[in-house]
Amino acid sequence: MRKSRFTTEQIIGFIKQADAGLAVTELCRQNGFSDATFYKWRAKYGGMDVPDARRLKALELENGRLKKLLAEAHLDIEALKIGFGVKS
Repeated sequence: MRKSRFTTEQIIGFIKQADAGLAVTELCRQNGFSDATFYKWRAKYGGMDVPDARRLKALELENGRLKKLLAEAHLDIEALKIGFGVKS
């Protein structure tokens, strides 16, 4: 996944500026991102504060690590089934 040019704190700041009344098109033009990107960020981070966003990021990282462990466990199980000649 491509890394964003903007930090989570900056993104939340952009959303708060728009909520405060700054036009979305003006905000996007000033900071160099598209309207579509802004609305994608609003869908993901809307209503969050910085600590909430940090917690979300930590949970996403943990979720990815757990999915990787689960996939490896399934591969080990399949390897053991093949090794012992068990049909699945």
